[in-house]
Amino acid sequence: MSFMNRIVGTAAALVVSAGIAQSTELKLADFLPATHPFQEKVWAVFADKVAQKTNGEVTIKVYPAGELGPGPVQQYNRVVDGLTELAYGLPGYTASNFPKLLLTELPGVITEETGTKSVLDNIGMLDKEFRRVQLVGYWSNGANLIFTSEKPVRSLEDIKGLKLRVPSRNAGLIVEAWGATPVSMPVPEIYNAMQTGVIDGALIDGTATFVFKLSEVTKYITTGMNSSISSFFLIMNKDAFSELSEENQEAVLEAGREISLIANAQQLSDVQKGLDIFRKMEGKEVIELSAEAAAAFNEASAPVLDEVIADAESQGIDAKTFIDALASSR
Repeated sequence: MSFMNRIVGTAAALVVSAGIAQSTELKLADFLPATHPFQEKVWAVFADKVAQKTNGEVTIKVYPAGELGPGPVQQYNRVVDGLTELAYGLPGYTASNFPKLLLTELPGVITEETGTKSVLDNIGMLDKEFRRVQLVGYWSNGANLIFTSEKPVRSLEDIKGLKLRVPSRNAGLIVEAWGATPVSMPVPEIYNAMQTGVIDGALIDGTATFVFKLSEVTKYITTGMNSSISSFFLIMNKDAFSELSEENQEAVLEAGREISLIANAQQLSDVQKGLDIFRKMEGKEVIELSAEAAAAFNEASAPVLDEVIADAESQGIDAKTFIDALASSR
């Protein structure tokens, strides 16, 4: 090869390399299994939206099933520490960081149908709680239900003394008010804990029947009472976000809001799917509480909201203002 041809070849390679360097790939840490509906219907859609809105300058690579590190409880810290650029998780797993946001878990604060939009419309009120990370997406879930491995729960008396897994502190307060014993535990540990009798059941949404295979260790699901509603977030490392151009930052946040509404709709659809699957299984029962039984549950848990609000206000958190703002956004 001539000297001139080598120069031309080298120059062309540099141009290609420069083009590649302009593209930024963001890692998204996900603890959900690779078979979870979110992989195709949420994360793939989010990745497409980001690529389109940034003209391919920013791409997303999803690492499901804890490939970037096991344990959903650690998702928040993985982003803060820069082990991943993006992560999906539950604020309830690091509840001390999100006392205001987690007010939304309590019965009556948000609804399944409008909760996600209500929070997104008032997301500026949560800036302090997300000061260590960049919030990209938020959505709420369907109401948590009572899964039990052996004992049917048809009344408040039936639940007394049972050990139930809870997703967060506030959900634990509700379970305590019902007379059961809350056991804090991340989702991936529930199956074995129910199978081995470490816990008697779990407070979780209806999707768990198939996405986490809890139908295999559950005989009864009880519905009809006012319960907690879990929240989810998609967060990004602050430094990684600041390294994006202003236009690409706006594009990522725009895609994040759009995917929040999509994820919420998918979550609610999967809740119904999970219950439908469970109803058709032999030896399983979905228990719909009678109006009288549901009222007993609701009366028992009603004081929890006032107690949590009072505790938050005593810590300088404008809990009442936040809850009122959510109510006005429905």
